Amino acid sequence: MGVTNEITFRDPRPGDFGYIIHRHGQIYCQEYGWDGSAEIYFARAMTDFMENFNPVTDRIWIAERNDEFIGCVAVCRDQQRKDTARLRFLIVEPTARGLGLGKQLIQKTIDFAKEKGYRKMVLSTQSILLQAIRLYTAAGFRKICDENDEHFKPHNSHGELWGMDL
Repeated sequence: MGVTNEITFRDPRPGDFGYIIHRHGQIYCQEYGWDGSAEIYFARAMTDFMENFNPVTDRIWIAERNDEFIGCVAVCRDQQRKDTARLRFLIVEPTARGLGLGKQLIQKTIDFAKEKGYRKMVLSTQSILLQAIRLYTAAGFRKICDENDEHFKPHNSHGELWGMDL
């Protein structure tokens, strides 16, 4: 099979969850100067996601090009609000940016949430993640409030809660 630019989406396989944690840690360290605390946060969040995963209410997509990981996103039921879906773990590899992949991944979560009957959707992000915030805004999310968190060091950013009605 030759090299193509076709992006495919698949369900996770063994090793994907660890790789997602790994790439979040590396990319955020390289691009934003965060230390290992970000990777610890994502490891805990991914463990929680995996332990509470319900295939009826939750989903994760792995994006690939030429059998190489280029991004992912997940959606799960919000733990505090049963009528609310939570977007998680959006990441796009630097080599895949500008292809519309982030937009496609976000739309997959919105479509899934609507299909499952969720009434709202939320996500937590960091104020420094301007590219992601532009994608969230374009998809219809609006900032709800600042969040008090200290997961990412150095503290060159603050947490934000974003949401939308479905």
